[in-house]
Parts: sequence; C-alpha cells; structure tokens
Amino acid sequence: MLVVKTLHIWMVVSWFAGLFYLPRIFVNLAMVPAESVAERDRLLLMAGKLYRFMTPLAILAVALGFWLWLGYGFSGGWLHAKLALVAVLLGYHWYCGRLLKQFQVGGNMKSHIWFRFFNELPVIVLLLILFLVVLKPF
Repeated sequence: MLVVKTLHIWMVVSWFAGLFYLPRIFVNLAMVPAESVAERDRLLLMAGKLYRFMTPLAILAVALGFWLWLGYGFSGGWLHAKLALVAVLLGYHWYCGRLLKQFQVGGNMKSHIWFRFFNELPVIVLLLILFLVVLKPF
C-alpha cells in the first residue's frame, strides 16, 4: 500500500501543478490586447496542452485515492471533509475547462483581476486538505 500511497501523492502533486498554472495562463489571456493574435494563440495552445495533460493526472490521483480507501477503509470525519474538498477541486478542474473553451471562442467576459483571485482557490483548498490529512482533527 505504500507504493500506492506514493503514486497517489505523486499524481496529486502533478495535478496541482496544473491547477496552479492554468489559471495563471488565464490571467495572461485576459490581459492580451485584441490586436495581439499571435500572443493569444500561443497562450491558448499552452493552456489547451496543459489542460489535456492535467486531466489524466486528476483521474489517476482520484483512482489511486480510491484504491487507498479500499485498502485502509473509510473512517474518520476528517476523510469525509477531505473528500468534499477533493470534489471542490474536481469541480474547479472542470470549470477551468469551461473557461478555456470560453477563451477559445472569444467569449471570456472576466477580468485579469477576477482570474487572479480565482487562481488562489486551489492554494487554499490544498492547505485545508494538508491540515486534514496530517492532523486528522476529527
């Protein structure tokens, strides 16, 4: 089970790299002047590749977490809270895909400031999950 746990942590860390960076690309996309087509296209290419790369990482992270659940059992309120936060992250990931599609069709209506705040959500959720996993407060 320690190998599964190690692989789970590896997938989570890798997935979070994407969750941290993709919204940063959105900040830059929201700041691109309308006449800068090449810059916009380059950022969209980067964002699309990153989203396609991080989606399998999310799936593997969840699958390995499910394997750990089967191996260790589902006990403690902390685990319920962690799973709720993982659901929030999966929703965030999905919403990033929707935002990317909006950028691709030129339909983004949000400012770079909105994306700067949006970018902070996975940071906060990660901190909460780490406290739950390490401290197991309930």
